[in-house]
Amino acid sequence: MVRLFQISVLVAIACLAAGTYGALHNQISYTICPEYFTQYKFEQFLIQTDVPDRIGAALVGWKAAWWMGLFISSVLISVGLLFRQKSTFFRETLLSYFIVAATTLICGIAALIYAFITVDEQSAGQVFRYGNEIIDDVGFVRAGTMHNVSYFGGLAGIITVWLRNSLTANAAVHNRISIAM
Repeated sequence: MVRLFQISVLVAIACLAAGTYGALHNQISYTICPEYFTQYKFEQFLIQTDVPDRIGAALVGWKAAWWMGLFISSVLISVGLLFRQKSTFFRETLLSYFIVAATTLICGIAALIYAFITVDEQSAGQVFRYGNEIIDDVGFVRAGTMHNVSYFGGLAGIITVWLRNSLTANAAVHNRISIAM
């Protein structure tokens, strides 16, 4: 019963953390290119025109990311149940969430740096979204690059946690075998 409660709390924490991460992430990308939101994401996520732009960007981030908490928590909780003792399950799963968030952030920032180095007017071309001609094509492509690679960062974080937990589990089994001999 305690484990079921822990799992429910961990899923809720993951959804809240993912949504909050998305909202904060979008404040960075809004700073890079407001048009990424005003000419594209607001329409995609049905953000009303009377909502202030920064709030709208946060809402887009929340809507785009909270559900990733469901996915991430289902994977990481499953991994935690396979590799962690009951006494450390909750704490280690929270640490796993942090590792995924940090990996996602690192990948997003790295993508943004890469986009600032490589994207110029020529490589960006002319961007149109929902019939809207984008004025800041370069900023739009940079913000989009950060967004797209951040999803990959979440996957890379999950893989990182899986590898970390696998190595920890293997080390624990090796230690038990050594002690038994």
